[in-house]
Amino acid sequence: MNSERVVRSLDTWAFALLATGLVFLCALPLALEVQQTLAGILLAAMLVLKVFAHNRIAHSVFLTISVVLTLRYIFWRGQGTLPPIDDVASFAVGMLLFVAEVYAVLVHFLGIFICFAPIRRPTPPLPARLDEFPSVDVFIPSYNEDPEILENTLVAARKMRYPAGKLAVYLLDDGGTDEKVGHSDPVKAAAAQERRATLQQLCADTGCVYLTRARNLKAKAGNLSAAFTVTDGDLIAVFDADHTPTADFLEQTVGHFLEDPKLFLVQTPHFFIAPDPLERNLNTFSQMPSENEMFYSVVQLGLDRWNASFFCGSAALLRRSCLAEVGGFHGETVTEDCETALTLHAKGFNSRYVNKPMIAGLQPETFTTFIGQRSRWARGMTQLFMLQNPLFKPGLTLPQRLCYISSMIFWFFSYARILFMLAPLAFLIFDLRIFRANGEQFLTYALPYIVSILVTSRLLYGRVRWPLVSELYEYIQSVFLIRVISRVVLRPRHGHFNVTDKALTHEKDHLSPLAGPFLLTFLLLLLGVVSSVRLAEQSPDQYTIFLVVSLWNLFNLIIAMAALGVVCEGRQVRKAPRIQVASGARLTVGDRVATAVINDASMSGVQFEIVDAGWEGVDFRDKPVALSVTEEAADGQGAADLSVLLDVRRVQRKDGRIAFGARFITGTATAREAIIGIVYAHSHKWESFQAVRRSDPGTVRGIAIFSVLAIRYAVFAVHFAVRSLRTREASRPAAGGGRRTDAVGEEAARP
Repeated sequence: MNSERVVRSLDTWAFALLATGLVFLCALPLALEVQQTLAGILLAAMLVLKVFAHNRIAHSVFLTISVVLTLRYIFWRGQGTLPPIDDVASFAVGMLLFVAEVYAVLVHFLGIFICFAPIRRPTPPLPARLDEFPSVDVFIPSYNEDPEILENTLVAARKMRYPAGKLAVYLLDDGGTDEKVGHSDPVKAAAAQERRATLQQLCADTGCVYLTRARNLKAKAGNLSAAFTVTDGDLIAVFDADHTPTADFLEQTVGHFLEDPKLFLVQTPHFFIAPDPLERNLNTFSQMPSENEMFYSVVQLGLDRWNASFFCGSAALLRRSCLAEVGGFHGETVTEDCETALTLHAKGFNSRYVNKPMIAGLQPETFTTFIGQRSRWARGMTQLFMLQNPLFKPGLTLPQRLCYISSMIFWFFSYARILFMLAPLAFLIFDLRIFRANGEQFLTYALPYIVSILVTSRLLYGRVRWPLVSELYEYIQSVFLIRVISRVVLRPRHGHFNVTDKALTHEKDHLSPLAGPFLLTFLLLLLGVVSSVRLAEQSPDQYTIFLVVSLWNLFNLIIAMAALGVVCEGRQVRKAPRIQVASGARLTVGDRVATAVINDASMSGVQFEIVDAGWEGVDFRDKPVALSVTEEAADGQGAADLSVLLDVRRVQRKDGRIAFGARFITGTATAREAIIGIVYAHSHKWESFQAVRRSDPGTVRGIAIFSVLAIRYAVFAVHFAVRSLRTREASRPAAGGGRRTDAVGEEAARP
């Protein structure tokens, strides 16, 4: 047993002993005054220890106190606050709420177990000799993606730095299979034939290999397994069609396989260069960490500590020999990635996680496609929970079982979130006594629990997750995921793999077709506010408990107000996202050369500035203009220039600086390769962009920021909805002719 396994084993036993002792101590009944004193002391200790949380002992004591306060609360809830069983309606709703709270506490405890001490791995060296490098096959599965998106990924994969002859890139086309080409519908058959021919030519142009298969069986898992049987590389890199890798991906990952012969997986983060619908519609993308950063920057590091980091479908490198032992990629569920990892972990193989963003991906553009994507994830993880429950799967260690269970039961948040949203309304509107407690008891047990949860979340996830953002993401998904998960629980083998459309555009602002439930919930919560005022006036002797429930309802209302902004879909006409690049370059104008700095770029254009003096009076019209950057060579021994011609559209001179806006001239394959190298090649760009957004505003300030944003977008949503009803009329030509205007786009400008 190696030292890493010994440490993991000791940590497991330490957690088990600590948990047993804590459960016993926290179940002891205490007088209310004693509990108040204990809670005050423990909260004060947490606030002090948070300052010294970089120390492992202080960190562990802090988390232990958080667990104590949580257990004291949940034992109190179960022992003395549930409604009497003879009040059937109140008891039923009260029990559902209590079960939801127990679920939330379980998820919280599993999160603490996983993330209490994340592991960070150094990059192992690569071999000194060429013949010691393992061969690598790159799989890029595709179904219906635009050829331009595929070209970016194919070219970037070919440009990854790796010895010549050791790297092969395969496009796995599931949109041009024999089954589709021979479809009985001539229109569908012709579309598949055209797609196959187009992508075959694209592969020939980019130096990649086109693969397809006879039939579309088992979706992505079947596609990967089909390619697995006709290729022979030692390692397999998997990238989604819209996940463009950086040049150093293999340099950062291959060495791990040389260190550990039992390693089956190196997973890296999914990094997105475009906002998801929430980030775009609430305008938070450049200011706040993205939703996935909590998972990829904290949780996966914690999973790695317990040898439980799992395959996420893309941005990963796998060992062929390990996959061969389990028959390739598994596809009993629609989450073939986690299912395959679970099977390999159960076989005793190891995984590692490298926390360095080395792919640039696209997000769903609309709220509808976002929900479709999350529905697939929820369906697949629930299928795994039902069909291959890790608690009973042979071969896993106890920590691995807990880690996988955490990832699976997380998706049941939809039930809990809806109950938390509607429970106060049961009290305020229907007078159901779902929670038996007075104000003093609430302040003694519930308030310390809530404060400890908030402070613990800030400690574990503060730089990658702002306050209330998780609650918003869960709420906007819950309404739709409840139905998906319920169907899987009843019929776990039912369901199909749906592909998430990317790089969509829409010409006009519009209200999402899924907005209805959010509007209804918002109105119900407003009714709850009115009811709380009425009840407080009628029963002044119960003022404290009405205040508590009213604050709970107000909290829900703030979340619901922010959700209204999410379903107000802003106009989106740019298919290629603009990326903050911040890299040096050279500008050639005629026979003159200047030093330049690129500010941002996309596959269509670039913005940059000239650094050198003496260019103030230069005329850039009717002269060939080229932009060049230096690219490190694949063997690390030299450098190559990437150069592309520009069509300058805008020149601004201000304070001695000259700024340009230009379009790339993309007429040749060489130009496209250069643009892909300029935009996507360097992982340090993605690290810098992440670092800019990572700041912890603190609990109080973070809640204040979110509340202001929610109020602002709720007001905007009302205006937006009214204007949306008039869009068709406002888009008609004005009397006497004239230019058409979009009333929503011009008059309902986003905050």
